[in-house]
Amino acid sequence: MPAGSRRTRRFRSYLPTIYGAIGLEEHDPAGAVEALRPAVPYDLAWPEFTEAPIYPAYVRGLSYLQLQDGKRAAVEFQKLLDHPGATGRTVTGALARLQLARAQQMAGDTAAALGSYEKFLTLWQDADPELPIYQAARAEYARLKKGVIRGGPPTS
Repeated sequence: MPAGSRRTRRFRSYLPTIYGAIGLEEHDPAGAVEALRPAVPYDLAWPEFTEAPIYPAYVRGLSYLQLQDGKRAAVEFQKLLDHPGATGRTVTGALARLQLARAQQMAGDTAAALGSYEKFLTLWQDADPELPIYQAARAEYARLKKGVIRGGPPTS
């Protein structure tokens, strides 16, 4: 199989992503980050599948969140948001906005986190209000905003 073939690019992106997702499921975020390392050059590759170019960075961002490294997680989620042509209208692209808010909050950037939560909630304003991820985002935003209004540190 030639090194530049679509199949090769797909495997160099998909297999590390699968191993990274397994690492997350097994509560091994450091192992997930390591498994995802070979996929970095393919994060924004453009194979025939829409989800493929964004998924490795998303799983890497989730891994950094589990490692409590908000700054690195934010870089991964921002990478996706900086390329709207790659993320398109995918669920992963939309969820990257929510994960960015969580990463920014973890990193202590409350103002940026509030802005990211607001963008996510605006994007999902017509979502089913019973969706657990939507309910969680609204609750997180309310807690963060309440902490800012009180002038104290937000509670998690």
